[in-house]
Order: sequence, then C-alpha cells, then structure tokens
Amino acid sequence: MASEVRLSGMSEFLEEIKKRGRGALDEKMGIEIVEASPQRLVATMPVAGNTQPMGLLHGGANVVLAESLGSIGTQLHAGRDRRIVGVDINATHHKSATAGIVTAVATAISLGKTLCCYEVVISNDKGERTCTARITCLILAERS
Repeated sequence: MASEVRLSGMSEFLEEIKKRGRGALDEKMGIEIVEASPQRLVATMPVAGNTQPMGLLHGGANVVLAESLGSIGTQLHAGRDRRIVGVDINATHHKSATAGIVTAVATAISLGKTLCCYEVVISNDKGERTCTARITCLILAERS
C-alpha cells in the first residue's frame, strides 16, 4: 500500500481498517486511507478515473469518499463487534477538480452511543476546498 495507515492507539484494527479502506469500490476509485482514528480521518483519491462526462471530478465520487471515512471512523469508535450503517449524507460542491488528487479530512462532530456524525472537507492539490460533506452513521447491535 502506497500510504501507511496511522491509527491513534488502535493498532488492533490496523489490518481490518486497511481492508475496509480498500473495499471493492474504494479500490476502483483509488481511495487511500492516510490516517484513521475515531476523531479524525484523512484519505486521498485521484481525480483521474473518477470524472463525469465533462472531465470534472464526479460529485458522487466525493460522496463515496466521505461515506468511506465516516463509516471507518464510526467503526473505530464503536468497536469491531458492532455493525455500522450510513443513515444520512449530504455534500455541497464548491469548486471543480479536473486533475491531480483530492484530500479528504473527516472530523468528528459527535461520537455517541448510537450515532456518529462527521464533517468531511475535501480539497484539491492547491489546498482549495472543493466539497464539504456531512455523514451520519448508525451503530447497530453486535454482529452475530
């Protein structure tokens, strides 16, 4: 893996998070998890291969990136035996990206017993904000 995952005090999740962060869709989109803790996650994604017909980064790609980070952060918060599902996500696209990579930084807004909410700021290579997303995940019962 090009980038190593840094887990703040959660090394027991290292292999699981690497696998989750490189699920089938994330792998197709080139998403790389750079940093992961319940409070803050960072990932990158190339623009190339994730564009809409006009050559701009597809808005849906931003949403996939945001949902991946919110789900991983919630799993880290809840523990490996709990099931996690996204229940709400929205995104505001501020500026287009046509080349390079985008970097997403997810910051926990709320880490509760049943719900976790993250703000995800996505920026281009120049550090300009291209998208702001918010995702809420539900923590379900333990896996059986």
